Amino acid sequence: MKPVGFLSAIIAVIVVVLASGSMFQVRQTEQALVLRFGAPVAGRGLVTQPGLHFKIPLIESVVKIDNRILALESPKQEVLASDNQRIDVDAFVRYRIVDALKFYQGAGSIPIANNLLASMLNSAVRRVLGEANQQQIVRDERAALMVKIKDQVESESQRFGVSIVDARLRRADLPREISEKVFSRMMSERQREANEYRAQGNEQYQRITAKADRDAIVLKAEAQQAADTVRGQGDAERNRIFAEAFGRDPDFFAFYRSMQAYDQALKGQDTRFVTSPSSDFFRYFGNPSGK
Repeated sequence: MKPVGFLSAIIAVIVVVLASGSMFQVRQTEQALVLRFGAPVAGRGLVTQPGLHFKIPLIESVVKIDNRILALESPKQEVLASDNQRIDVDAFVRYRIVDALKFYQGAGSIPIANNLLASMLNSAVRRVLGEANQQQIVRDERAALMVKIKDQVESESQRFGVSIVDARLRRADLPREISEKVFSRMMSERQREANEYRAQGNEQYQRITAKADRDAIVLKAEAQQAADTVRGQGDAERNRIFAEAFGRDPDFFAFYRSMQAYDQALKGQDTRFVTSPSSDFFRYFGNPSGK
């Protein structure tokens, strides 16, 4: 009975191994190639539906290939533009494996495909940007140049079953030493423009200040002239009124003027006035009529 039990155990193990070897799982993010002696099996060589699938153990093998959008980052490289300007460029591509058999036969694995795509991307970047000048690359035609790069990489990558989803330039700048020179030149240019604007502003300031000073002098002169005219007219009117009043009553006018003279001459508490008692200045002190 022992040899029979041992044989049954061996058979059971073989059955389990064969059963497990005949099943494989495909995830949502994968597609699978079923190969028989290295060639795809007719009718079921490509599996794109996720789930559990079957194959013939020991005869057929399965190669799983990523079905997602994959990314490839290109290292920074220096490109010579058509105007002989050196530009540092960072580029990247997004791609998807659309033909699993071509991919398996042409690349075999994602690392090898990345190396191939990196070489294609660098070559396309150099070719496309080498035909454009610095202004077109940095500003004017950047989007159109990225489309050209994508198309060139796409045409070359189709031979191993890859479709380019997107290709872009992340950064396109002048090299550091050139950027510093350009920045210094820009600073000098802006400083020159600033000095020019300051000179123009100072000239306008001097012109406006001189005009304001001249206008102020003219206004003051005109105002002084008007004031003197009004003052002269007032003095003339006052003299006319005084003359008219003097003509009506000369004695009262003489008395009134003498009172004003006393008021002006004898102001203050310690005023001293030396004159002859018979002076006409004090004639109203001796006689109310001033005679």
